[in-house]
Order: sequence, then structure tokens, then C-alpha cells
Amino acid sequence: MFDQPHRRLNPLTGDWILVSPQRTKRPWNGQVEKTPSDALPPYDPTCTLCPGNRRASGHQNSAYTGAFVFENDFAALLQDTDVLPLEKDVLFQSIAEAGNCRVVCFSPRHDLTIPELDVNSIEHVVRTWAEQVREMSSQPGIAAVQVFENKGAMMGCSNPHPHSQIWSQSMIPNEIRKELDSQEMHFAQYHSPLLSDYLVSERERGERIALENDHFTALVPYWAAWPFEVLVIAHRAVKDLPSLTEEERFALADLYRRLSIRYDNLFETSFPYSMGFHQAPNDGSPHPEWVLHAHFYPPLLRSATVRKYMVGYELLAMPQRDISPESAAERLRTVSEVHYKQQTH
Repeated sequence: MFDQPHRRLNPLTGDWILVSPQRTKRPWNGQVEKTPSDALPPYDPTCTLCPGNRRASGHQNSAYTGAFVFENDFAALLQDTDVLPLEKDVLFQSIAEAGNCRVVCFSPRHDLTIPELDVNSIEHVVRTWAEQVREMSSQPGIAAVQVFENKGAMMGCSNPHPHSQIWSQSMIPNEIRKELDSQEMHFAQYHSPLLSDYLVSERERGERIALENDHFTALVPYWAAWPFEVLVIAHRAVKDLPSLTEEERFALADLYRRLSIRYDNLFETSFPYSMGFHQAPNDGSPHPEWVLHAHFYPPLLRSATVRKYMVGYELLAMPQRDISPESAAERLRTVSEVHYKQQTH
């Protein structure tokens, strides 16, 4: 598409991304990460997330056989918070933040990540997320609920047992607020959801589509900042996980599994990423402008040992990427959907 430096606008947030495709030719002599080991046991007696084991808090896990939910023992948000004293100086403002944090283990298996689970097990995870979001949203004063997964130690995951987290809070987070503002403005002007219109255009062009099914599409967004960043968009203008039909839940599980297999197969490793679903705010509004979507932010750049860091210019000015979104999508499109551990070489 473009082979020279250029900026791309992210219409969801209003941020700009610098794309420098000519930099892919530069040699790499920087830091390389150790290749993570895939050799984990099915059950680890020392793991605080495995069935029947005791957690650091002293609570004991049940002998669970599917997805398992528990209150985070070291929660970042608490349901009961005190009102902070009023600060007269407008330059030093603080507001107490209430909420709740839960952990969702994907399965009792310590060694199986999403790409190695069957679609029915993943649908159970999606259904559990939806049930938890519905329950947490019903609590008084909750403005937003965030479902996210940090996969791999590289992404700060403190326990290798495959799991995700759900945080609820009394304010609308920064990224959701920016996306809400942009989607509301687009809907007011064009009378259709921004992401629905964007998906139509992307499917017509085809060059950034990675994979899709009847209800969801996974693509490398035009404005992607991370090397193999992916945006998963619902085909129907549904505002949150609880609003999905049973058929859509299975479709989401199918896409989640297929995408994560392709991720693992890119560099034949358990591919690290941070993933999160962006749902409409929990404010009682129907939010016709909102379309449920998920962001995947993986750091791996050239191999399982070379990663992307947000440093220097990116910390001080704006995100920048070398591999074009079109090239990243092409690689994701062409990689196999048979997991590399099951492949015969």
C-alpha cells in the first residue's frame, strides 16, 4: 500500500499512529527474550489456580471441571471505599473508586491455553464471562465492566495457569470514554455505528482481514500500533457480552480459538498478548452506536524472541510501527489453523 512513512488515524480514539514500513530492513542487534517453555504439567500441586489447591489468601479452590470463577484475592478495586477529603486546589483532584475484581480460570488443565481447548470449552468461558458481566453490572454504582486476558509472563501474567480477569468500576475508563465519544459522534452524523461502517469497508477491501465466520470478523486494524494487533468486531450491533445469542457465543468461541491457534503458529510458541473486550458503558442507555469488539495487543515482532517495546518516541510522542497492518494481516491469513503441537513436520 504505502512504502514510506505516514500517519494513520484511529477513528475510535482520535489518536494517530506513525507507520514506517521502510524500517523492516534494519538489522536487529537489540535485546532478545528467552523463548518461553511450553512444557507445563496438566496439574501443578504448587499452582494457586489448579483445582483443589490453596491460594495465597488461604481460600481453597473447588475441584472444578470447567471454567472457574473466584474473587481476586489481591483486587485492584474494592467494593467499599471511603469518600476522599475534598481538595480545594483544582490541580490536585482525587475521587474514590469502587469496584470488584474476579478471576476466571479457563479449565482445570494447568497446561492448556485457549488454542488447545475445544470450542465447547471455550464457549463455556464466553458464557461464564457473559454471566459474570451481567451479575457485576447489576451491582449499584457500576459504570463499566472490563473482561481481559494477559497471556504469558511477557505480558505480566503472574500465574501460568490459563485464566482471565473481570474488573468492574464506578467510572468509565479512559479508553472506553474515548471510544464512546467517537462512536456517538459518528452515529449522530451518519445514523449507523462506526465499527459497523468500518467493517463493511474493510470487508470490501479484504487486505486486512485475518479470518471471519458468520458473526465475527478478526482483522488487523488500519491504525494498528502493535505488530500483530487484531480487532475482533461483532457483525451485529450488540453492546455487550450478555447480549450475545447462543449462536453468537459459539461463533465468538470459534473465532477466539482459530485466531489464537494462528498466533501460536506464527512463531511456534505460546504467543503472548493482552486481550480485552470493549463493551458499552453500564448506564442504562441502549447505546445504538456501540458494537461489541475485542482488542488483541501482542508484543512479538520478528520471532518468539524479539518483541516490540513502547519506548522513546512512542512514550514521548505517538505509537510507531514498522510492519504494515496489511503485511501482518497477510501473515495471519496464511498461517495454518492446525496447532503447531499437532503438526507433523
